[in-house]
Amino acid sequence: MPNVTFYIPTGQMPSDERLAELSCDCIKLCTSVLEAALKNVHVIYVDVRHGHGHPVFAEVQYRLETFRTPSVMNQFMEALDNAIARCTGLTARIRCFGYAASNIHARN
Repeated sequence: MPNVTFYIPTGQMPSDERLAELSCDCIKLCTSVLEAALKNVHVIYVDVRHGHGHPVFAEVQYRLETFRTPSVMNQFMEALDNAIARCTGLTARIRCFGYAASNIHARN
């Protein structure tokens, strides 16, 4: 963790180059702002059929840590929002979900 998943309508999916740029931005934000280890960061893009709402839905799952305060998370979301707009030209709804380590069961 953190896992950053972007749900983007198929017809509005940016080019591979723009997605690579957004991935780099996400990795930098996760490792600097959220202080995550590089090996624990995952960025995923999912093609979707859009129904209603903002054209991009970004879901961030992360492990709760004392240093990931509301202020830190606000800084992270603001920077992520800017990166999404710059790389995709689309408006995103961003939702972050923190999980206590005792509630995470993982492999690989």
